Amino acid sequence: MQKVMFKGLLPEDKTLREIKVTNGAKIMVVGSTINDVLAVNTPKEAAQQEVKAEENKKEPLCRQKQHRKVLDKGKPDDVMPSVKGVQERLPTVPLSGMYNKSGGKVRLTFKLEQDQLWIGTKERTEKLPMGSIKNVVSEPIEGHEDYHMMAFQLGPTEASYYWVYWVPTQYVDAIKDTVLGKWQYF
Repeated sequence: MQKVMFKGLLPEDKTLREIKVTNGAKIMVVGSTINDVLAVNTPKEAAQQEVKAEENKKEPLCRQKQHRKVLDKGKPDDVMPSVKGVQERLPTVPLSGMYNKSGGKVRLTFKLEQDQLWIGTKERTEKLPMGSIKNVVSEPIEGHEDYHMMAFQLGPTEASYYWVYWVPTQYVDAIKDTVLGKWQYF
C-alpha cells in the first residue's frame, strides 16, 4: 500500500539499488493505511449505486419510449441464441446480431489482450479502452427475459450511454465483469 517516487513512479518489482538511487538523493514515499483504502468509495461503485437507485424509481427501461422504438422491431433473426438460467464466459467470437439505439446491427468484440471493447456497426468500429467505460447497466427485456438491453456509460451522464439490445442473458454477467473488473462486486 505504498508507492515510491524517484524521477517518476517506480515499478513495484525494482529495488532502490536497481534504479540507482544514490546517497543523498530525494525520494518520495506515498502510502495509505488499510482503513483508508477500505473507506474509499470508488467512483465506479458510486456511479453504479446511483444508477441502481435511479432505476428503482423509474419505469422499466424497456417500456420507455426511446427503447420501445428499437424493441418493437422484434428480435433480430440472426441474434445469438440465449440460454436462460445459465451464466457463461465470454465467447471467443464476437457477440453479434444485436441492435443499437438507432436499430442498426451491432456486434461486441472483447479484445482482452488489448484491454479494449470493440463496438462494431456496418459503418465503423469504435475501439474503446475498458477503463474508459464508467458503468454498465442492463435489464431483461419484458416478454423476452432470456435477452437483455445493456448500456455502456462512456461519459459522466446518462446521455453518454451506448445502448445495445438483445444481448443473450448468459453473457450479461461476464460482460459486466470484463468491462468493470471483477473487483467491482466484492
